[in-house]
Amino acid sequence: MRSNIVAALMAGGSVLAATPALAERGAGGHLNILYWQAPSILNPYMSASSKDTDPTALILDPLANFDAEGRLVPTLAVEIPTVENGGVSADLTSITWKLRPGVLWSDGTPLTSADVLFTAEYCLDAATGCAAADKFANIASVEALDDLTIKITFTKPRPNPYTAFVSAYTPVLQAAQFAACKGAAAVSCTAQNFGPIGTGPYIIEEFRPNDVGTYKVNPTYRDAAKPAFATVTLKGGGDAMGAARAVLQTGEFDYAWNVQIAPNVMDSFVAEGKGVAITAFGPTVESLRFQLTDPSPDLGDKRATLEGGPHPILSDIRVRKALALVIDRDLINEVGYGAAGQPSCNVLAAPPIYASMANDSCLKIDIEGAQALLDEAGWVPGADGIREKDGQRLTLVFQTSTNAVRQDTQAMIKQAWTDLGVDTQLRNIEAGVYFGNDPASPDTYRKFFADVEMYSSGNTGGDPENHMKGWTCDDIPAPATGFAGNNVSRFCRADYDALWAELSATANLDDRARIAKSLNDMIIQDYAAVPLVHRGLVSVKSVALENLEANDWDSALSAIEDWTRKP
Repeated sequence: MRSNIVAALMAGGSVLAATPALAERGAGGHLNILYWQAPSILNPYMSASSKDTDPTALILDPLANFDAEGRLVPTLAVEIPTVENGGVSADLTSITWKLRPGVLWSDGTPLTSADVLFTAEYCLDAATGCAAADKFANIASVEALDDLTIKITFTKPRPNPYTAFVSAYTPVLQAAQFAACKGAAAVSCTAQNFGPIGTGPYIIEEFRPNDVGTYKVNPTYRDAAKPAFATVTLKGGGDAMGAARAVLQTGEFDYAWNVQIAPNVMDSFVAEGKGVAITAFGPTVESLRFQLTDPSPDLGDKRATLEGGPHPILSDIRVRKALALVIDRDLINEVGYGAAGQPSCNVLAAPPIYASMANDSCLKIDIEGAQALLDEAGWVPGADGIREKDGQRLTLVFQTSTNAVRQDTQAMIKQAWTDLGVDTQLRNIEAGVYFGNDPASPDTYRKFFADVEMYSSGNTGGDPENHMKGWTCDDIPAPATGFAGNNVSRFCRADYDALWAELSATANLDDRARIAKSLNDMIIQDYAAVPLVHRGLVSVKSVALENLEANDWDSALSAIEDWTRKP
């Protein structure tokens, strides 16, 4: 059995041509970056949110990254292991990585396979509460064969072995620094989590959570001509509109990430000539998630868990379907995204081989059909037009992050639902909190203490296996795991889990595509998620900033060492 996934993830080779570098490291001076979703930690294993992963990508490296086209490229590894070069076993049960020789940590000590082994043990320890645990699934053992060779053996054949240590979500930690941080101690290792020692182009000088990080060049970085910028400030906070203004109008910042603003506003800002918008189309889909368990605070620790029971309203598929049938995706895209998006009926939208066409009817609004479904489910209009059943009003709390485009989308959906007879209460939560990992906060999207929520997600890299795992029963956030896990809807079906297991054991690319489409269709046709827009990741940059490729397959900052400024 041989895997042909590599052909889809690599454009004919394992190493891409290097970007021309400046003659002198640091000659570009200072770089100002703005993330309006403020980072709260510098350890991707403690938070899988891009707002935390991206700022860490300046410091920590994985074995390989995905480039702007979704192709695998080696980072700390010499090359991408394949069946052809002997790095992946013929039976697909193991992958062997060779580390680049001579790579140093920023403290001057050598990177070795012991660091990779430690990082695997760190994440595989259940008590750690590893946010990237899904990337380490089905690993039987990790061995350091010598100082520069690491072998990962799986519990079963893995047609896609490129998960652990691939992308900025699973970098290598320094064993010496994190030695006392495995297991339950992980969350309390503040010095390490806020100031990791790395092999990347920068060292963190100061990090103030939910505020600002300041960086300087790593003098031991493996490319003596990089990075171009001597120092970096990464400021967090504010909102998307303010971030766009800071680059495109005032010029205070060189780059701002994930600037989700109305297309007509973006066009007016860009016309001023100080900066440009860059869009990376990848796998990202903006979608609604319906809470399928009971989020009532009366349930205590069982709140929003399978043990707490089904949602009193949304457990009825007729209600979920009715809510979906009245959403105008074309209008949402026109108002909020323009050319940076397109209406979507799938949570798995890219690469094209995985995009299902079985759900295209979602683009047609069916108000009469929605009304009939709610009537059938026993929800009838009351005196004020809001539907009622057994003395209960049809009231839903709909939450998302604070963002002008998302609030516009909320308003459009609320109007459609109000017309249907649904009392919709809107909440917007500051993005740093909503996408954060604070175990004490009730407002994170993974805790999902509401009825409906909205955010964007997608697969890292070109293969959908890990993304689709995010709807398996084992990936449901729960108190026992610190609410780690991506299955925020609490969707749990044995037939879905069985089909996902089949995907994880299937090597042929066409067969994987067929199975992945079926998984997507099960989610969509069960209305656990309602996709809205296949959106590009829109960022803005100064006209002087060069050699920057927008990337929605990995961290937007994973190639920051290549960025330069016009003389």
